[in-house]
Amino acid sequence: MAIDAEALRDLFAAFGPVSVRRMFGGAGVYADGVMFALVSRGTVYLKADAESQPLFAAEGCGPFVYDRAGKQATMTSYWRMPDRLYDDPDTLAQWARRSLAIAQAGRLRG
Repeated sequence: MAIDAEALRDLFAAFGPVSVRRMFGGAGVYADGVMFALVSRGTVYLKADAESQPLFAAEGCGPFVYDRAGKQATMTSYWRMPDRLYDDPDTLAQWARRSLAIAQAGRLRG
């Protein structure tokens, strides 16, 4: 399933305005100039930290995995968005706000 920029803006409408920038065969999703989500192969991943990762795991979601130099690499700072959030804009907005806060905190730490 391909997700274009317009579909992403619609998906996050209850959260607020987002911008989408193409990157590495996927896209980054930004709010207030901060990337809080990424899209790869039609799947949305939200920014996570050690505190929020168990929430993703409880939903059966895992971290972003990609190929790097012929091997699989894992980026634990982004986790697959739970499928149920695609049909629940208000709850998605809550998850997105948490992911944005995590991204903003990381940016402040440098």
